[in-house]
Amino acid sequence: MSMHKWYVVQVMSSHEKKVKKAIEEFLSKKGLAEDIVEILVPTENISEVKRGQQKISEKRMWPGYLLVRMHLTDDTWAYIKDTPGVIDFLGGEKPTSLTEKEVNDIMQELQDREKGVVQKHKVDVGDRVKITDGVFVNFVGVVTEVNHEKGRLSVMVSIFGRDTRVDDLEFWQVEQATAENTG
Repeated sequence: MSMHKWYVVQVMSSHEKKVKKAIEEFLSKKGLAEDIVEILVPTENISEVKRGQQKISEKRMWPGYLLVRMHLTDDTWAYIKDTPGVIDFLGGEKPTSLTEKEVNDIMQELQDREKGVVQKHKVDVGDRVKITDGVFVNFVGVVTEVNHEKGRLSVMVSIFGRDTRVDDLEFWQVEQATAENTG
């Protein structure tokens, strides 16, 4: 069985890539390249439409955390802890490695997310939404059409007892309808 296990390291939020680079930079000089073998910053691609243009951006799945596959020794523990931007290992003074099941689940999720682009706004036909901007602000209706490429949707609302279709809304102009925001 391998001595290398996966550990979760808490880092300063939005410094994940800098910390990863800093850890990797001096591994061979410190003679730790065989003990610290892999560092992951789990990310996913998010698609959203702004001003009619589709933009795809990379988003960290777990802001403030890195996954490090390593052989935990006093030297590797101190090396990671002393890297600028590192807050601590999950587990503190006694870091706890992830279980094999946790690692498999995480790797499967990362593999699934690599395959595609996640929509920032998760709106589907049939969803109840509340309009938050525009002429029909505060109206609640049902989504009848969704165009992810253009970032637009249509909603059927009831105005004076008649169903009226509101076209050409942008995703940011609606929110999921809940019992609290429909009253």
